[in-house]
Amino acid sequence: MIGGRQVRDADGDLVTSRIHLMPDGEPELVAGLQAQGAEIVGADEQPTAVVVTGMFRSFNLAEVLEANPQISWIQLPSAGIEKYGEILRRFPDRLWTSAKGSYAKPVGEHGLLLTLAALRGLKVRARATSWGTEGGISLNGLRCVVVGAGGVAAEMVRLYKAFDTHVTVVRRTQEPLQGADRTVSQDQLDEVLDGADVLALAAAVTPDTENMIGARQLGLLADGAVVANVGRGRLIDHDALVDALRAGRLRGAGLDVTEPEPLPDGHPLWELETCLITPHTADTKAMVVPLLRDRVLENHRRLRDGEPPVGVVDTTAGY
Repeated sequence: MIGGRQVRDADGDLVTSRIHLMPDGEPELVAGLQAQGAEIVGADEQPTAVVVTGMFRSFNLAEVLEANPQISWIQLPSAGIEKYGEILRRFPDRLWTSAKGSYAKPVGEHGLLLTLAALRGLKVRARATSWGTEGGISLNGLRCVVVGAGGVAAEMVRLYKAFDTHVTVVRRTQEPLQGADRTVSQDQLDEVLDGADVLALAAAVTPDTENMIGARQLGLLADGAVVANVGRGRLIDHDALVDALRAGRLRGAGLDVTEPEPLPDGHPLWELETCLITPHTADTKAMVVPLLRDRVLENHRRLRDGEPPVGVVDTTAGY
């Protein structure tokens, strides 16, 4: 479907009627698609759509698309799609949808967890073997900056506001994000970081956002500020983060994502008592599988019925 219209192939079949799953699909997803009228087919059986279900590999997606010009819709399994960048550029005229927004609640919840853990010094306190470890501070009333405006960022704004915080959102445009006290474009990043207590990263990686947080930006934060990253590791300069934590300018950091992944053994971020790392576990398989299933089934139904799908990828912007 392009532009809200059903697209049919030369035989008159809807583009969503013959779906190739990569690498496969869990039984409930397969049953759900079949109940909606889809046929599950192999890559050599003239598929008209591809659903990628594997999270950490692109498999042979490019080869499948090259061999099947009739494929009009590709559903990706993740919200961040930077690893598909080259394939997107090769096939920009296909309809691409991602899982952006699907995992907002579990990842946003994890972002709040990392924020609170950094503020309260949880890594140290949880390992204490005697009474009297240094206490932390409360999130209530703090100045928070959230970078990003997708589903995860919106969920973090909602959760932060429950603590009577002042939340500024930084995004590509100045279009207000619901719930935020203020929304600014990325060219105002340094301005809003000045004196902020919490910096939360929940943006996609693009040429404009890669390493957007460096030594200067970290230096603008309030003394004792914290950083939480549930976006992508490449949003922040890790060397600058290590320096800021070692110098005590930051109270702490909570990272679910790093660059590279996995983060090598012995990296300073593992050793710092003020840095808590949860190695890309904000959304576990148990959380992701039903949420991805819901997204795939919703988009297949929408395409079948001639409605616009959700999570459409802007192949130019890269998310």
